[in-house]
Amino acid sequence: MLVRIDPSSAVPLFEQVAASLRRTLADGRPAPGEQLPPARELASALEINVHTVLRAYALLRDEGLIDLRRRRGAVVLGGAPSRARLAELVAELVREAKRTGVGLDELTGVLKEKYT
Repeated sequence: MLVRIDPSSAVPLFEQVAASLRRTLADGRPAPGEQLPPARELASALEINVHTVLRAYALLRDEGLIDLRRRRGAVVLGGAPSRARLAELVAELVREAKRTGVGLDELTGVLKEKYT
């Protein structure tokens, strides 16, 4: 599983790990029911703190993309790819809005306008 991070980026490492995993899940790898790499193993491979990976996993759990269980690790939930892709697009939209100085109220207005 390929997870990429950029230590020089202003985006926190845990968000980079989560975004990279979202993209992987959106591609259908690993499939629902399969495990993600153990946090210690991924942290070692990326040369980052294990708590950074655990925070990324917790974020994905909160988004409903994975399930975290003791001794079982991080398991991909069914239906994750479409939600993962949506979460990644929203994160990208928010980053772009912040970069261009668009506030939350204005962004929400644009979303409401496009949604209807």
